[in-house]
Amino acid sequence: MFCYIFQQQGGTQRTATNTMSNCKRNHAIQSVAARPVEAPAPSVPVNADDFGIDVFNETAMRKYLPKDVAEKLLATVNSGVPLDPEIAGTVAHGMKEWALERGATHYTHWFMPLTGGTAEKHDAFLNPAPHDKAVLNFSGKNLVMGEPDASSFPSGGIRSTFEARGYTAWDPTSPAFIKRHANGATLCIPTAFFSYTGEALDRKTPLLRSLQALKGAVTRLMKCFGLPEETCRITLGPEQEYFLIDKQFYLNRPDLVQTGRTLFGAPPPKHQQLEDHYFGAIRPRIIKFMTEVEQELWRLGIPAKTRHNEVAPAQFELAPVFEELNLSVDHNMLVMEVLRQTAERNGLVCLLHEKPFAGINGNGKHNNWSINYGKRNLLDPGKDPEQNMIFLTVLCAVIRAVDLHADLLRTTTSGAGNDHRLGANEAPPSIISIFVGDQLADVIDIIKSGHSGQARRPSTLRIGVDTLPDLPRDATDRNRTSPFAFTGNKFEFRAPGSSHCCAAANMFLNTIVSESFDYISEKLKDVPANEFNETLQSLLRDILIQHDRVIFNGNGYSPEWVEEAAKRKLPNLRTTPEAIRPLMDPENQKLVEKYGVFTKEEMASRYEIHLEEYNKRIAIEGGIALEIAKSMIVPVVTDNYSRAASTLSKATSDGLKAGVKGLTAVCERLGTGLDALLEGCDKLEAALAEEDSAKIIDAMAALRKTADAMEHEVDDNAWPLPKYREMLFIY
Repeated sequence: MFCYIFQQQGGTQRTATNTMSNCKRNHAIQSVAARPVEAPAPSVPVNADDFGIDVFNETAMRKYLPKDVAEKLLATVNSGVPLDPEIAGTVAHGMKEWALERGATHYTHWFMPLTGGTAEKHDAFLNPAPHDKAVLNFSGKNLVMGEPDASSFPSGGIRSTFEARGYTAWDPTSPAFIKRHANGATLCIPTAFFSYTGEALDRKTPLLRSLQALKGAVTRLMKCFGLPEETCRITLGPEQEYFLIDKQFYLNRPDLVQTGRTLFGAPPPKHQQLEDHYFGAIRPRIIKFMTEVEQELWRLGIPAKTRHNEVAPAQFELAPVFEELNLSVDHNMLVMEVLRQTAERNGLVCLLHEKPFAGINGNGKHNNWSINYGKRNLLDPGKDPEQNMIFLTVLCAVIRAVDLHADLLRTTTSGAGNDHRLGANEAPPSIISIFVGDQLADVIDIIKSGHSGQARRPSTLRIGVDTLPDLPRDATDRNRTSPFAFTGNKFEFRAPGSSHCCAAANMFLNTIVSESFDYISEKLKDVPANEFNETLQSLLRDILIQHDRVIFNGNGYSPEWVEEAAKRKLPNLRTTPEAIRPLMDPENQKLVEKYGVFTKEEMASRYEIHLEEYNKRIAIEGGIALEIAKSMIVPVVTDNYSRAASTLSKATSDGLKAGVKGLTAVCERLGTGLDALLEGCDKLEAALAEEDSAKIIDAMAALRKTADAMEHEVDDNAWPLPKYREMLFIY
């Protein structure tokens, strides 16, 4: 495709040096624009029977397993009864028969190593047999344990190349499922992953340990209130945000391909400031994509419920129904995979980076966490005195936990991507605080003071006897600047990034709340019944007086809050290197060891892994930024400067006066920009050589500022990178 031609002195023609790049960008725009508009698809009725059809769920267990085996397995799944090892062979046979009928040819242990994603190694059911025959085998041993190479995954020094052995172990509480591809299907068995010497090398193992700790702590606390022992369920509903852009733009952005975010790009005149994208009508191409995503998720038993346009252009959200926490974490990992794969099939790319585009909303993963004991939601205020009493105790325990261990919660939100997101555009700041809303704040003041106040009820408040003011389910407003907000019957942890595995945030949340529950249980366990309410009221008052500094209902973005938080001595861990240091704190290590979530060595390994990953990501970003600047941006600025200078020289030599001033100004801006670009490249190159992440970040920021300014100066036809106005609006 012809791009542009200009006249050189002497009348000869020369095509610009970036003709190929220019043509690629224009071709991408034209190809996207030429896509036929998606015709409305014929309505397909929702078939509830298809939900979970690719999951070895209770229905499949009862069909393919003997009744007694199914009952034993379901007791483990539903009530946490230890698994009977004698049933493994029978379960494996039934699972294989089910999978073969569903078209599976292979099986894999599906696990979550410390890479941030999932891993799988496929083995065929088929095995050779005598007389040139073959059989389809899947044994109890195949089901229960696998043996992947542990040294090839991040371990933080726990495993070396010469210490390669590792194991995967079946997690029966998360059902097996089938992943489909164009030519077949694979049976996936959720598993934990650990080393030959027993250390956890994954995200599931410590999560399961933390769930066990929290369920035990909840049971002990409820015993203090005289409740019978019941099943405890920790639930999660993670809202997943993501961007979609056309694949042709993506392939012309080396920064997106290499890092998941745009390292260069000037903000367009219009982005999200008109607030016209949020909850807007969903475009046909996107609704087709969303429908395909939901259909696949429903087959996997993932209750995708809500879909909508998010605040930024080209940004969207998917939200599921609450599920048991461990299962919800597995499902969220599958959600991210299905989003990416379905986008690929539709000529799109799903961006899960926390800040793919500078200056507009980033991607978060809102972690909605709650506790159920029997049929009670312990975070539901209720209407009777007993329920109010339990709710207030749980609320105070969470407040205490977050205040004492805000540093550990902040650790779970760390990462090179999330550093760009936190603190702006509806993402909470790095200071961990709790939002409770005005009504609960009043209740907290009542408890602290010991009486309800003259304005509403002059009587003295007695927890468990007098009822509190009615607290409806939505007793709070919504505060998008709060990292940890009470939202009616749950806490919403808004700080985790969209690409993060939910396991980390919930693992530490479970652990710190376990410690607070146990603290309260110790104070209450031997209190006589006739003194219980008074002792509880005094205890809750003391907790709130000591820990209410973490409660903040205001604007988390304001400079005043930063100052106020410092006065309250709340930690403000602004960058990943700061945020991960609490992993090495001896007191934090003692806490996780006490609850069996991590050993000291496992905790230290996470620090090493996080730090190494952070430095590697920054180095990759710096390397590709330097490459793009030197090989794509500098040449087009040089070419534009050369043309402008040649034209100015010819105009001056011809004695022209009109336009000379303008050409001189253009040459000055382009020349100054070119000098700054080259200087910026030199500084970035030096920072990369020093392997200093802080210097690399600063050098990239300075280089980007110059490059983005040049985007407005250079001939639009010549700019080699798809622009924000194209990626965010043409799809």
